[in-house]
Amino acid sequence: MQPRLMMLAVVGMVCPLAHAAEHVTLRNGFELNCVRQEAVGNKIRLYLPQQNPAVDSASTDTSYLEVAADAIVRVETVADLPQPLAKTKTPASTPGDATPTQAEMHEMLAHAGAMHHVDTDLLASVMKAESGGHVRAVSRTGARGLMQLMPATASEMGVQDAFRPDQNIAGGTAYLDELLTRYRDNIALALAAYNAGPGAVDRYHGVPPYRETREYVAQVIREFNRRKQMTLVARAQ
Repeated sequence: MQPRLMMLAVVGMVCPLAHAAEHVTLRNGFELNCVRQEAVGNKIRLYLPQQNPAVDSASTDTSYLEVAADAIVRVETVADLPQPLAKTKTPASTPGDATPTQAEMHEMLAHAGAMHHVDTDLLASVMKAESGGHVRAVSRTGARGLMQLMPATASEMGVQDAFRPDQNIAGGTAYLDELLTRYRDNIALALAAYNAGPGAVDRYHGVPPYRETREYVAQVIREFNRRKQMTLVARAQ
């Protein structure tokens, strides 16, 4: 069985940033800023802003979110894109952590992804946003390990030691799989629920209006698209 078809893509062309941005509201409640739109068949590509504002505006940010044309309910023009927010989750790691090698980490992600039919690049993108690859990361709210599992969630997913990379990745993947199933493979909602909890997503009938959650969703989407583009470039060489 193939991994889920994600509603995300990568673009293979240079996309200069515009001086004005658009604030887009989707039917599922998700809101985001984009630098421009492009119609592709019956879809609309919403090009996301650069993650690093220090990069020259002529540089390329190759991330975009592709949605159905009727999924957009409101578009507002804003003068300038907001600066990226400082991360509110600041996991700390313990010196001397036995961090797996890059190859070992990829193998664990690939194994967990295959078990649950979740794209490996999506898992890697979530892990980067959650812990930055720190095995013994602990957030201010008590989330632990690579995929930042709360103790209750870890227990529900059968994780005995949240600081063991293989168990943590397996548990985080199982949880993300549950969320993707719950929200019918809507990545934005699944990521929002991973960050803020499914209760918040259900309460607001979409991505909650939490600054951290919306930034988190956009961050994971950017990283996911970056990884997909790198794969396309590697295959083309």
